[in-house]
Amino acid sequence: MSASHSPFGPEDFYRRSMALPDRLLAGAIDTHVHAGPVLNSNPGHADPIEIALEARAAGMRGVVYYDVFGWASGTAWLVNRHVPGIQSFGAYLMNSSHGGLNPRAVRTALHMEGGCRMISFGSHCTHFQASRESTVVDGERVPLHEAFPKFAREELSRAVRIPTEGPVPDELAEILELVAEHPEVYLNTGHVSHDEVFRIVELAEQYGIGKVLVSHPARGQLSVAEQKQLAAKGVFLEGCLVDIYCTSVPLTHYYPEKEYIDRGAEIPHTRRPVAHYIDDLRQVGPEHIVLGTDYGVRNLPTAVQGMRTWIALLLDYGFGVEEVRLMTAHNPARLIGLPVLDDTALLAELKAAAEEPERSRHALYPEAGARPADGASGRAAGPVW
Repeated sequence: MSASHSPFGPEDFYRRSMALPDRLLAGAIDTHVHAGPVLNSNPGHADPIEIALEARAAGMRGVVYYDVFGWASGTAWLVNRHVPGIQSFGAYLMNSSHGGLNPRAVRTALHMEGGCRMISFGSHCTHFQASRESTVVDGERVPLHEAFPKFAREELSRAVRIPTEGPVPDELAEILELVAEHPEVYLNTGHVSHDEVFRIVELAEQYGIGKVLVSHPARGQLSVAEQKQLAAKGVFLEGCLVDIYCTSVPLTHYYPEKEYIDRGAEIPHTRRPVAHYIDDLRQVGPEHIVLGTDYGVRNLPTAVQGMRTWIALLLDYGFGVEEVRLMTAHNPARLIGLPVLDDTALLAELKAAAEEPERSRHALYPEAGARPADGASGRAAGPVW
């Protein structure tokens, strides 16, 4: 149902309850959460158990942990043992610290107890990303590989690259075969180049991989027309809150050497307006979008707060409740292989609630006609939130 025909669409913008985003968190899945442990050069990531506890308290259905330094499936296994009532899943990023395109590492990840649900071509150590991260010299942005010859020699030289044409290297072919053998697992393009995205999608189709997610989408390189082209092949496009709501504080994303901190964001540069980003989601179509936060670092809100912000933002820009649920609950469930929730009761509940005046969720009201006992404060007994 489109926003223009939804009872919760833009015509109800000024009457929308503050509780609606909270209610829509129930059943949501954040498929992009970073959590500790991390490098001591970039401490302060969220505790994965605390993330799960907060998500469970909000009624969320699941979390997928990204870990660029280790095995997120092990993290998910630990969280699931200690936090019942919510499902945590692992992901494996083929970063250079694990040997990049390393079939043995991928095979191991797919058999970890925690339930690996995603294999990614890497994050900050893909050749595309590593060649663009930068430091600041005399007030100017300078790529790390130009400022530090050692970085070019030891890091950029072994960064992950996907051949955009020609034969498929043996190690890449084996990795694609491994992912295809696990239909519950999806392939994530990671932080690769524009042309690499299309080659990955082509190869995924060739090797029989059923689910592909285009990351970020490919760091803003893909036009709406190209995203639609990929969506027509059954590919999901990712939307990350960090792409529109983040800070410019320099962080060591991946490398332990502090001189390799990515400081490029400190130099002012033009960012696309949020409205344009949201319009891209609308044009590509909610049925093809999976939303996550990419939160977990100390200078941002928690991932759960981020998901609530996503939901509120979508409602503010006129998306209907059904569309919000597609992007935050149903498509993520399809991606990680969970049954899609039946929203019939939820939609009925929200429609009925929309016809009533909004009540505070925190204030305590005495029952109608009840008299406080002598000397009592007049407040109803009950828990204090």
